[in-house]
Amino acid sequence: MYRNFRRIGAALALLISMLAPVQAQTWPTRAVKFIVPFGPGAGADIGARLVAEKLQTKWGQPVVVENKPGGDNIIAIQALLGANDDHVLMFGPSGGFTVHPFTYAKLSYNPADLMPIARVSNTILAVAVKKDAPYNNIKEFTEAVRAAPTPFNSGLVQGITELTFRGYLHHENLQITQVPYRDIAQSPTDLGEGRIQVVMSALAIVQPQWRADRVKLIAITNKNRVKAAPDVPTSREQGYPSLELEGMAGLFGTKAIPEQTREKIAADVRDVTADGSIGERLEATGQIMNIGGPKEFAAAIAEQSANVAAVVKAIDFKPKN
Repeated sequence: MYRNFRRIGAALALLISMLAPVQAQTWPTRAVKFIVPFGPGAGADIGARLVAEKLQTKWGQPVVVENKPGGDNIIAIQALLGANDDHVLMFGPSGGFTVHPFTYAKLSYNPADLMPIARVSNTILAVAVKKDAPYNNIKEFTEAVRAAPTPFNSGLVQGITELTFRGYLHHENLQITQVPYRDIAQSPTDLGEGRIQVVMSALAIVQPQWRADRVKLIAITNKNRVKAAPDVPTSREQGYPSLELEGMAGLFGTKAIPEQTREKIAADVRDVTADGSIGERLEATGQIMNIGGPKEFAAAIAEQSANVAAVVKAIDFKPKN
């Protein structure tokens, strides 16, 4: 009897393994939903809609974008994991959750349940100061902060950007006061009017004030220079690797999605972005198209998480209760 059960179990396992590739090739069989952890018009929302439009044509099924902003991305993550549906995905930045295990003493979800599917883009991140500020690079800025009779004020995007900037301050033994913004999009206006002295954020956030010539960029924090600001050197080029941060955005799913299906989705994303039209439109929002599959995306996230862990340890960061 026991042997029969073992044989039946083995046969079922073999059957499932044989069916998985077939299921992957026929996916999706119904409408697909992209959950976005930001409101309409945000960089991730624009990226999600551009990719969704192309995939909808390729798949022959509706691809609906649903915005679930707020809660430090946790609202969207809980919606994804709660659905536990292989036709529900999340399109958002990896930095939105790689910091959660370090910034929260108790989390309402397990980060290991989020499965990377396809990296779509890298976010361009920049350090900006007032246009007429007497410093034009990170070295001069660092010296100005050190010599200032009163602390500088900063506007920082919550999460991985904030932690990275705090790591730089720790490394350089500097003190800068962080202004708590309800909406970080207000910070570049304050920067241009001199109420704060520095902003570190996605380029898209400072871009209007930069184009209006009210602020200037003193560093790009990505690994390489970017076409959107070719004359602005990276922080590493300037000798400040502690400021280096490569933002990433892409598709995530749950463990309900088999590996073969995740690979298929990634291949389809690569296919629909190959003509470059999405890349051009992403650049206008401060993003660089950088397609990667599940394993590549997971490896990049692991590297990002390790960098966050190192910063948290260095600055002795205490998580929220």
